[in-house]
Amino acid sequence: MSETTKIVKQSLPKRYRSESIFKAFGMAAIIIGMAFVVILFVNIIGKGYPAFLQSYIKLPVYFDAQVIDPDGDRDPDKMARADYQGLIKKTLRETFPEVSGRRDKLALYKLISQGAGFELQDMVLDNPDIIGTTQEIWLLADDEIDVFLKGKVTKLDEFELEGRPVASDVSGEVEITTDGPAFTPVLERMQELFEREKRRAERELGRAREKLDDLEKDLVENRDLLAEAERYDYPARIERLKEIIKNNQGQISDEEYIIRVLEERIAGYRKSLEGTSAAEVDIPPDAASYLLELQGGLVRITALGRNSARGNVLNTLDPASDSQNLKLVILETPESERRVTDRTIGWVRQLQEKDVVDKKFNTIFFTHGDSREPEQSGIAGALAGSFFTLIVTLLLSFPIGVGAAIYLEEFAPKNKWTDLIEVNINNLAAVPSIVFGLLGLAVFINYFGLPRSAPLVGGLVLTLMTLPTIIIASRAALKSVPPSIREAALGMGASRMQAMFHHILPLALPGMLTGTIIGMAQALGETAPLLMIGMVAFIVDIPQGFTDNATVLPVQIYLWADSPERAFVERTSAAIMVLLGFLITMNALAVLLRKKFERKW
Repeated sequence: MSETTKIVKQSLPKRYRSESIFKAFGMAAIIIGMAFVVILFVNIIGKGYPAFLQSYIKLPVYFDAQVIDPDGDRDPDKMARADYQGLIKKTLRETFPEVSGRRDKLALYKLISQGAGFELQDMVLDNPDIIGTTQEIWLLADDEIDVFLKGKVTKLDEFELEGRPVASDVSGEVEITTDGPAFTPVLERMQELFEREKRRAERELGRAREKLDDLEKDLVENRDLLAEAERYDYPARIERLKEIIKNNQGQISDEEYIIRVLEERIAGYRKSLEGTSAAEVDIPPDAASYLLELQGGLVRITALGRNSARGNVLNTLDPASDSQNLKLVILETPESERRVTDRTIGWVRQLQEKDVVDKKFNTIFFTHGDSREPEQSGIAGALAGSFFTLIVTLLLSFPIGVGAAIYLEEFAPKNKWTDLIEVNINNLAAVPSIVFGLLGLAVFINYFGLPRSAPLVGGLVLTLMTLPTIIIASRAALKSVPPSIREAALGMGASRMQAMFHHILPLALPGMLTGTIIGMAQALGETAPLLMIGMVAFIVDIPQGFTDNATVLPVQIYLWADSPERAFVERTSAAIMVLLGFLITMNALAVLLRKKFERKW
C-alpha cells in the first residue's frame, strides 16, 4: 500500500464526518424553516377561518306601509328613504317587551347590525308587494354579538343543576331557593375561580408595587437633580426637571390607585373564599359573572348558598313558564372587561333557545367593500383595486421589460454606457420599494397631476419597481438559449431581428414568463410604495375603472390590522389567507410554466 493510499484512507473518516455534519445542518435548516412556515399558517388560519362565517338572527319584520310608502304610490325614491332600521328596532322591542329605559333599548338595538336596514331596503325595492306583510328574515348580527357567538369574548361554562327553583319575585332583586343543595357543585367551582383570580391579582399587585418603588426612586433622583440645578441657577434645566417631577408624581398617584384597587380586590376574593365554607358567599362585583337561567328569564347571582341564591333579574322571569330547568352559566371574563354585557348575553341565549340564531357563510366578505362596521366590511373593493393595478403593471412592465432585455442582450453596443446601464438595473432590483413610491409621488402625481389613490398611478409605480426584475430574468432566459440556434437562423439567411423574434424569443419566453409572474407576485404583496401615492385611503365603493379611487389588498390588511374592533382581527387574518392564496397560486403557475415549456439543452 502506497503512502498516498494510506493518507487517503486515514482522511476518509474525517470526510465522511464532515459530509454527515453538512447534511445534518442542511436538514436542520429545512426543518426549522418548515416549522416556522407551519406555525405561520396555523396561526393565520386559526385566527382567520371564523371570518368566513357570520352570525345571523331571524326576526319577524313587519313592513309597515305607513313607514315605507305612506302615500301608496310605490315611488322608488320615497321607498329608498324610508326608516328601515326603525322597523328592525320595532321588531326587537316586540320580541323583548320587558325591555324599558333608553340605555337598555340602545343595548337591545345593538343585537342587529346598523347596516341591516339596507337589506330590507333592497328587498322592498326588488319586490314592493311585501309592503304590509310580515316576513321572517335572517338579519346580520352586530360584530360584538358575532364575536361572542364564536367564543372570542369569554370562556363560557354551563351547568345543569338539580332541584326545583322558587323565585321570590319576577324582577328586581330576588331570592331563589331550591328543595335541596343544588348549588353545592357551583360553590366548589367558584372556589377554584376565586383562588385563580386571587393569585392573578396578587401577581399584578407585586408588579404594581415594583413599579411604584422604581417611580419613587426616580422621584428622589429628579428632586436631587433639581436642587443641584437651582444651586447653580440653570433656568432651562430647572423648568424641564419640574415638568419631569410633575409627571412623575402623577404616575405615582396612578400607581397608588391601582394598588388600592388590587388590594381591595384581593381582600374581596379572600372574604369570598372564606365564605365558601359558610352558609352563604358573596360574589365580588368585578369577579366572573354567574348567571342563573330559570322560568324563561335570567338572574345574575350576587350571593350563593348551598340551597339558595340572591341576585338581580336581568331578563324578567315568567311565573307561568312550565320549565323547571335550573341552569347556571359562568362567564369567566368579568363584565367590566368586555363590551358584551350580561343582559345582552341573556337576550342572545333566549334567541338561541328559540332556534333563531345561526351562522352562515360570510358572502359579505367577498362582495362588499370596506366599512367602519366589521360585519359589513369585505375585500371586494381591495380585490378590484389590486386587479386594476396589476393589469396596468402587466401591460406596461412585460413589453417594456422584455424589449429592454432584448435590446441590451442582442442589439446594444458593448461599451461603458451599456455597462453603466446594466449595473444600475441590477442596483434598482435591490432598491427599497418605498423609493419607487416617492418617485411616483413626485413624478406622476405632483408633476403630471394624475389622480391620487388610483390604480393607474399604482400600476405605474409598481411597473417601475417590477421592471428591473423582469429585465434581469428576461436576459437570463435569452442567455440560456444555445448560440447554435442563433447561428443556424443567421446561416439560413434570417436577419438579426428575424432570428430573435422567430427563433430565440419563443424558446426564452417560458423563462421570461416565470420572471414576470414572480415580479407580479412581488408587486401584489407590496404596501410601502402604494402608501406614498395615497392608496391607504378609506374606500367604501368598489372601483369600476383605472382612475377610480381604490386601495389594494395588502393596504386593506394594514388598515384592518390597525383597527381597534375585535372582529377586525379575524378579518385581517382572513384577508391574509386570501392574499397568500393568490401568491401561492402565482408562484405555482410560474413553476408549472417553467416545467412545461422549458427546453433542456
